[in-house]
Amino acid sequence: MKRHGAWFSSARRRLLRALPLAAALPLASALAVAGAYDDYFKAVKIDDPDTVKNLLARGFDPNTIEAARGDTGLILALRENSMGVFEVLLNAQDVDLEAKAYNGDNALMIACFMGNRPAVEALLAKGVEVNRPDWTPLHYAAASGHNDIVQLLLEKSAYIDAESPNRTTPIMMAARGGHILTVKLLLDEGADATLKNDLGMTAIDFARKFEHEDIAEGLTQRLKKAGKL
Repeated sequence: MKRHGAWFSSARRRLLRALPLAAALPLASALAVAGAYDDYFKAVKIDDPDTVKNLLARGFDPNTIEAARGDTGLILALRENSMGVFEVLLNAQDVDLEAKAYNGDNALMIACFMGNRPAVEALLAKGVEVNRPDWTPLHYAAASGHNDIVQLLLEKSAYIDAESPNRTTPIMMAARGGHILTVKLLLDEGADATLKNDLGMTAIDFARKFEHEDIAEGLTQRLKKAGKL
């Protein structure tokens, strides 16, 4: 009897965890979703594309979210560098390439932050939007100093002075991260280093706050030379 009670408790926990996901999988029972959910996200994390293919063929929704962060399988595959699974999900029927996690991250943003140029190129080839309200892929590429991706996004018409919800721009993020070559690239491409965010901070202020004096000095000299300081 104890064994049956333990099984029931375990099944009940899996069922409760699955209920928020059941709406995304109308063809499956909630209890079946619980097992598929675990198998799916485990396969994503360990880069097991065959298991993912099998689950999708059985009707598992590629847009199912992972409960902790709200990541889709595609986003999680990029976080975990599971490129075999990424390729499967990139081409999955009905996959939402623009889907966002709870914090607003989408697949292109994570690919940019991770410096995963092949993934960035693949997503762009599928028509994923470069510009969007809120934080943008360019913010993420600049924050992590991936100049090749910054350049690629700019070539795809990324707005160079895109503003986050508090009006932080990509050059501010590059300065914050101490990425002097990224700052120079953005400046050379026309970024406005005089802009201020909602806290009144410019890219120079970010550089100074995070002790990147070489960046602060370089920006100061450029702006003085241009008559903007």
